[in-house]
Amino acid sequence: MIEGSPVPHEPPIYRRIADRLRQAILSGELRDGDRLPGENALMSEYGIARATARQALAVLINEGVAVPKRGSGVYVRQFRPIRRHGSRRLAREQWGAGRAIWDSDVSGRPYTVDELLIAREPVAEDVGRVLDCDEVWVRRRRYSVDGRPVQLAASHFPAALVEGTPVTTPDTGAGGVYARLRDLGHAPVHFTEEVRARMPAPEEAARLRLPAGTPVIEVCRTAFAAGGAAVELNKMIMDAASYVLQYDFDA
Repeated sequence: MIEGSPVPHEPPIYRRIADRLRQAILSGELRDGDRLPGENALMSEYGIARATARQALAVLINEGVAVPKRGSGVYVRQFRPIRRHGSRRLAREQWGAGRAIWDSDVSGRPYTVDELLIAREPVAEDVGRVLDCDEVWVRRRRYSVDGRPVQLAASHFPAALVEGTPVTTPDTGAGGVYARLRDLGHAPVHFTEEVRARMPAPEEAARLRLPAGTPVIEVCRTAFAAGGAAVELNKMIMDAASYVLQYDFDA
């Protein structure tokens, strides 16, 4: 039990309670899917007001390690982050050898594409500026790892470039879309990624099943073929609590 008045510079009581609960999660005492002590239990154990108990739980919810379920309580949301190695996953040695770039991310963990929509569409203004075309084929996916949605992705390709090719079909074959672009004589030789963090739109939060307060990472990647022509623009929305982004640089 946390007793007495806080000493100078000591965190407020709700944060000390959150720290104890977080430690119980990290130690394995509380596991993924376990119910955390509710507001009434925290009030009784620590002699605090309901608002303070609510603040303590809110800290863990906002960190993404707990999720509220309406009418049921707050539950542990523990997930081993995906380490996304920016250059390794896109190396020609990966997709050129017939391996999916996702294999580099998950290191044997089960992953699925549980939503897939492929369509030819008029190009949006921002995409058209990059791909220099009027129509695109778009592949929209949702990826799940260990049964948890972690990423939404929408890959855009110039329609005239990929029309009638496996890029426009559900199964793109070994090595994925980059291997198919290679087969067309437009293999990617350079990638550019822009990364930013933001709060999700309601539709994104619903599809990724994000608890309130969880931000997303938005990555916009452009693939360039030899000669500098852009052959793909991929917009990815990631659950920020599920990812570690790694980039290596030479000095």
